[in-house]
Amino acid sequence: MPRDHLQPRRFHPALVFVLLSFVLFVLHAPLLRLPYFWDEAGYYVPAARDLLLTGSLIPRSAPSNAHPPLVMAFLAACWKLAGFAPIVTRTAMLAVAAFCLLGVFRLAERISNTQVALAATLCTALYPVFFVQSSLAHLDMAAAGLTFWGLRSYLENRGTQTAFWFSLAALAKETAILTPLALLAWEVLCPWLRSKNPESLCLYPRSSWSSTLLLVPMIPLGIWYAYHYVSTGFVFGNPEFFRFNVEATLHPLRMLLALLLRFWQAVGYLNLYLLTLAGLLALYRRPVRDGNGERPRIALNVQLAFLAVILAYVVAMAVVGGAVLARYMLPVVPLVIIIWVATLWRRVRLWRGVVAMVLLAFVAGLFVNPPYGFSFEDNLAYRDYILLHQRAEEFVEARYPMARVLTAWPASDELTHPYLGYVTRPMRVVRIEDFSAEQLLAAADARSAFEVALVFSTKYEPPHPWLEHWPAWQQWKTRFFGYHRDLPPAAAAEILGGKLVHMETRDGQWAAVVEIEHIVEAEDWTNQRDDYLSIR
Repeated sequence: MPRDHLQPRRFHPALVFVLLSFVLFVLHAPLLRLPYFWDEAGYYVPAARDLLLTGSLIPRSAPSNAHPPLVMAFLAACWKLAGFAPIVTRTAMLAVAAFCLLGVFRLAERISNTQVALAATLCTALYPVFFVQSSLAHLDMAAAGLTFWGLRSYLENRGTQTAFWFSLAALAKETAILTPLALLAWEVLCPWLRSKNPESLCLYPRSSWSSTLLLVPMIPLGIWYAYHYVSTGFVFGNPEFFRFNVEATLHPLRMLLALLLRFWQAVGYLNLYLLTLAGLLALYRRPVRDGNGERPRIALNVQLAFLAVILAYVVAMAVVGGAVLARYMLPVVPLVIIIWVATLWRRVRLWRGVVAMVLLAFVAGLFVNPPYGFSFEDNLAYRDYILLHQRAEEFVEARYPMARVLTAWPASDELTHPYLGYVTRPMRVVRIEDFSAEQLLAAADARSAFEVALVFSTKYEPPHPWLEHWPAWQQWKTRFFGYHRDLPPAAAAEILGGKLVHMETRDGQWAAVVEIEHIVEAEDWTNQRDDYLSIR
């Protein structure tokens, strides 16, 4: 697409990056000291900490999932410079998020104009999934940001820069390889479609050499997998990880259901549907005319290239990935946002008002849980989760310091690894899979193995869930997506033969401590607690 049709850049990238970093830091300030959460605690922080302490790219404190090491190396470097603490981790990830938003801004500015770029960047920043992931130590934010910079270089026909950015993205997370492969597939298909359609659909008359550069990111990713195989004997992570994320996902019905979920995450999840509906309705309006004539659209060939990338993610993430997490779609949701915002700018004279309403809906989505099941990490429910676990585990450590604690992951890791920020010393843990009736009944048969149980909600249950009375959907969720119902605390205490000694709830979540009455007498716990406190 020729640059003659584009407005000149008005803001220096460094200025935009500093501004974005400052705003993100201010908005996230109350969250920066929170302990590590869910997959952070379960894999990414331990893996980066192992790299910091041992220099090993292969985690030692957790089975390797074969994720490329770029983000873990970045965190280890930040800890080396500023110290190992959640505030350092979260500040470092906010810098990655600012870099990602700068990529969104530059990409939107490149294909549309500064007004659209500002609005799309703001929408992306406040979209609940993006906002929460901005300070969490996951891989998807870095992969998304590097992908946006790669797309911008691709649109400018800079092959070497494109290969560089996409290679870094693949080293941030392996699924980022989908973008260059999707673009390559579109380049192969586009000339054939163009022969059927007089309108030009391809971006450029690209040479075979420039197209080949889109395969370059596979080289560093292949080198990483070869290194991982030599070091562990496995290419794509430990057998359980591979089974959960690949082997167990290849049922046709499961792929179809996951495809629908991925499509929803790309265009409708957590109030994104309001922007999608506004964009679709705007398509029925004529373009706005101003002093320069009709406002131009994003070039069709650019939109089709974006569509190729979006479809690649929707389909691929429906086929692989045991957990259908919304954060896996971060590399493509901002592309959807850019397209819809540009559509509103072109066709709706009061487009700023529409964008403002979408922003309000995104902010509401941060605080108000949706009427359907979702992951705690997709809005500020993750903060409630952390606070519930902090208080429950502080209670367990203070009152039962020598106890064996029955619980499930990730609390099992939170109790055994003090560096995660929940306890001051490791505690003994008896782990079960979840708090379903089956698991608790099995634990009750071996209640002599533990003295205390820490039970908690492992998933969000809406008050009136959609499709609640459709038995087939309940069966599919259980079979394909690991769905189960956690028993409420009182029922868990009854099954385990104990009494509730601590319970707290927050907006649909709960955490409770159950003391197994017939195993330990109260005075024994008092003596143990007094001895422990005197030692401390």
